[in-house]
Amino acid sequence: MSTKLLRREWTAFRSLGRLAALATAALAIISLGLLYAVGNRSSCDGPCPAVPTADNGSVVSDQFWFRHRDLGEQGSITVRLTAMTGTITYPPPGHDQIVPGLVPWAKAGIIIKDGVRQGSQYAALMMTGSHGVRFQHNYRHDVAGTGATEQSPRWLRLTRAGDTITGSESADGERWHTVATVQLDGLPATAQVGLFATSPGDLTLRRTGLGGAIEQVRFTQAVGVFDNITVQGGTVGTWQSEPVGDMNHTDWEKYHNASGSVEKDGVVTISGVGDIGPLGEGGTRGAEKSLTGLVIALIIVIVVAARHGARAAHQSRPVIAARAVITGTATFVTGLVAVAVVLPLSTAILKTNGVPVQPMSVLTTVRLVVGIATVLALCAVLVLALGVWARRGWAAVLIGLSLIALPYAVTTLPLLPDPVAEWLLRLTPAAAFAVGQTRVEYSQVIAHYAPSAGYYPLPWWAGLLVLCAYTVIVVRVAVRGAPAANTAPQPEPAR
Repeated sequence: MSTKLLRREWTAFRSLGRLAALATAALAIISLGLLYAVGNRSSCDGPCPAVPTADNGSVVSDQFWFRHRDLGEQGSITVRLTAMTGTITYPPPGHDQIVPGLVPWAKAGIIIKDGVRQGSQYAALMMTGSHGVRFQHNYRHDVAGTGATEQSPRWLRLTRAGDTITGSESADGERWHTVATVQLDGLPATAQVGLFATSPGDLTLRRTGLGGAIEQVRFTQAVGVFDNITVQGGTVGTWQSEPVGDMNHTDWEKYHNASGSVEKDGVVTISGVGDIGPLGEGGTRGAEKSLTGLVIALIIVIVVAARHGARAAHQSRPVIAARAVITGTATFVTGLVAVAVVLPLSTAILKTNGVPVQPMSVLTTVRLVVGIATVLALCAVLVLALGVWARRGWAAVLIGLSLIALPYAVTTLPLLPDPVAEWLLRLTPAAAFAVGQTRVEYSQVIAHYAPSAGYYPLPWWAGLLVLCAYTVIVVRVAVRGAPAANTAPQPEPAR
């Protein structure tokens, strides 16, 4: 492919209409992203509480009732959890009752924590609502115990040796099983150790549209009952009882059962709400949410590429190849500039508005910016090849919209059943938009892990391979009948 041919194709491409269309695509991404950021703000009765962030800057959930005391560099806490109960408010189908019960990841147990500041590092051993005994630390990490899930009495022990924390469980207090050991670097000489209880919201899905789903979350509370409480290695001090995070604001807590700690005859009852885990209560905003203008930009790119491809239907293979290179490069630059502008600006606006935003590493940011620009460029080349093959711009536009834009658009909204949306994002070129995914699925967090909530069924690289495969196949089909010789280009038909 000669430089002269590329220059000629660039001259043919840079008409006022095409450049204006690509500029409009970039402005759609930027303006709609900024409108999304400006329109989202956090509102509270009075000052909003600080958003919990872990040491790595990620937004986390860290809300529970904590009965605690000091623990030195060498020590342990041992308890027997005799009962775990809970309350779920207004669950389906009637949404008219408050019922006893535990959500699957309700938690009651023991914890060693770097103070009572939300987001500080910790290690905890707990019984859960339906996942048995678990050892969890620093919000993202979860290790299963022996597998016992019944709510029968269970002995729990955490042992500290400097920065090393070991969690053990027992059915009888005599024979102990080590669940896990973890290193908490930088744990202070005097940490806080004690009992806790917490319970995330009850999540169910309400059907909408053609079978899509919208999340509904209701208030829940967990109650743990403990006895045989022994702390070794504690410094001089008494037990303290307080919430980590806000609590006791709901009607249930005000008028029925307040979250807190009650001790009687050596038996301690802890009631708590919230969660300790990797996601902020009520969710957080990801960077991909500011890319709502991608659908409009994609439609514009499809129209431009389809019409430009149809005009090359009678040209030689080198001309078609040069046209694909120029169209793809122009689209790549358009997407690169637009995404690089909107991401930092929208993130800054959301933070100013008090909206929690999950931070992104430099590598993730580069993957998002370059990846989305690459996807738009590949879509442009794919549709240009469709134009060459169909020889009609309008036909290529319809095929491109049906094959790429429509699957992407409908899967970003809660319109289709989740399995249908997932298969669309496995089998169509729209799978490549997984490069924009920043959300992470955690087994210990119940959430709506579906495309409409920002979760793609394929990893970003696999989705990109799907689009590449479509592009290669369609390009090969389109140029099969074109002359191989680099002859002078034939006049383009008026369209």
